[in-house]
Amino acid sequence: MSRDPGRVGFSVIALVVGAGVVLAACTPSAPYLPPHPAITDGGLTLPPDGGTKPPPDDGGTNCSSGDASLPIMGVGIPPQIPATVSSTKPVPALSGGTLLALADGTLAASDPERDQMYLVDASARTVRTVTLAAGDEPGRLVEDAAGLVHVLTRRGGAVVTVDASAGTVSTRRDVCSAPRGIAYQPDTDQLHVACAGGELVSLPAAGGAATRTVMLDRDLRDVVIGANGSLLVSTFRKAEVLVVGADGTMSSRLVPGSGQVPTVMGMPEMRTPSVAWRMVPYDATAGSVLMLHQTGVVDTVNPAGGGYAGIKGCGGIVQPGVSVMTPGADPPQVASGLGNLTLAIDVALTSDHKKIAFAVAGNTSVQGPAVVEELASSVVDAPPVSCGGTGNDVTSQPPGQVVAVAYAPSGVLYAQTREPALIWRADTAATISLASDSRADTGQFLFHVNAGGGLACASCHPEGGEDGRVWNFACAGARRTQSVRGGISATAPFHWDGAEKDFSHLMDDVFTGRMAGPLLAADQKNVLQSWIDTIPAMPQTAGLDASAVARGKALFEDPRFACATCHAGALFTNNLTVDVGTGRSFQVPSLRGVSWRAPFMHNGCAATLADRFGACGGGDTHGATSMLTSAQIGDLTTYLQSL
Repeated sequence: MSRDPGRVGFSVIALVVGAGVVLAACTPSAPYLPPHPAITDGGLTLPPDGGTKPPPDDGGTNCSSGDASLPIMGVGIPPQIPATVSSTKPVPALSGGTLLALADGTLAASDPERDQMYLVDASARTVRTVTLAAGDEPGRLVEDAAGLVHVLTRRGGAVVTVDASAGTVSTRRDVCSAPRGIAYQPDTDQLHVACAGGELVSLPAAGGAATRTVMLDRDLRDVVIGANGSLLVSTFRKAEVLVVGADGTMSSRLVPGSGQVPTVMGMPEMRTPSVAWRMVPYDATAGSVLMLHQTGVVDTVNPAGGGYAGIKGCGGIVQPGVSVMTPGADPPQVASGLGNLTLAIDVALTSDHKKIAFAVAGNTSVQGPAVVEELASSVVDAPPVSCGGTGNDVTSQPPGQVVAVAYAPSGVLYAQTREPALIWRADTAATISLASDSRADTGQFLFHVNAGGGLACASCHPEGGEDGRVWNFACAGARRTQSVRGGISATAPFHWDGAEKDFSHLMDDVFTGRMAGPLLAADQKNVLQSWIDTIPAMPQTAGLDASAVARGKALFEDPRFACATCHAGALFTNNLTVDVGTGRSFQVPSLRGVSWRAPFMHNGCAATLADRFGACGGGDTHGATSMLTSAQIGDLTTYLQSL
């Protein structure tokens, strides 16, 4: 799509054939008028011209965000939405990696919704339930040489060790505020825990205190034992692999593959990696890992009329990717174009690495498979060259939303589902119930389901956060994905420009218009909004200098610097749309959990919080901060990390 930026009244309608007919428009509004004093009405700051939006970042004419009423045909299949219901207890966002096949062929499964763990004998069809502490949110699991199962509690901050033979808890050890990944190293009989705060904690599997803590990048995800005593640690949003030597020193970074991948139009498209949902061992001799991550488009995205949907690659602007990474080897080629596997959040390999399986949480029964199994070579060694879909050796599909997959030592594939909570066996389609009390929640379902155009809300907001990407939007320019953690209802209007006055309008524009989804009823919007407001904020950064936090707080609240003028109240925002010297008016974002949301600013121009006070931050229009010394900026950013 091309345009003359000097023209006003320009309109482009794209007619896409092959997958069906898609109408997408990028239509400018009236020319920008000279500014006059801003008008404040009902708590919202209107643009200086009284109604017309200020000029976008690209300096061109204004463009509408699209019309949700434009017909979307052939882009995808809308989901079957169940009757509206809310869970009486908050249901966490999906994370994958909650199913483990033990050495003896039994299974261990975490249940973050009920704060339980299950030990399942698939042959005898028996289940033993291990109850954990309320609010623990159990996640990843690992088995050690003694047959003990160690489970991380994502919100409990601990490693809980379970005696699988007795079905009882042996020990509970605090490790960090947000543990995410765990691995067992047999030669040293150690556990290694990767924490979202950046801590890599090593501790004896048999019990006892941590023997080493190494500080790495924030946002750590999985950890895998590499060659020669090394550890390979993934980061969630950046999808990088940090190679840590036996001495605890980071030696290198590995990056998943990127490049041109197939599209429904038959023309290759450039994509780059992000969001590493799951990383597992691949070749023990080479010390390589296989990562299931996401890929996103780098060209211009037109949000109008289904612009996030299936015409952008095989599954919208976001789709799954698989990369094998080996320290010291050539950069990998991403295996993408994986046949519309919307929101694939977990991956498993057979012990001989001949087969690979995916848990596809976003697909409903009418949209595509929720469990996919195929030859690993067809994915890893020969990436798909078209959007014709992947082969699938699973002839039937489990009931319910698939959240994890695992292979038993025998090669049998199992899947874990929620609502109903059960274990499903691929070769026989037999099921084993894990729990009978319902955790059905339409809001959780809508957040994770394929809206119809090949992506879900969670595709860009994984685990309720954000993907760390900066998208290039037609008519608007660069925009960093915003987090929805910690509650959003009190921060309306939405989007960086404040164009979405309430949640209902947001859903009409985004879920229905941009994602090619169905028009949601009022009760469906309400329950989705309520569920989103239950997504907890990330924990406060650990180990901060209390005196620096206090000094930074004093600076933040000092009226001379005007930080608290806009970032006020419990959520540190006054919800206004203001020009802070960064090109146009933007919503004042909440600063709760801001340190978890790098890169910063609406266009991601600040890689760190300190960079926000540099050239891209707007100068003294964005708080009168030019007089701050580097030491004071250090104190101020330390305080921001505490929010």
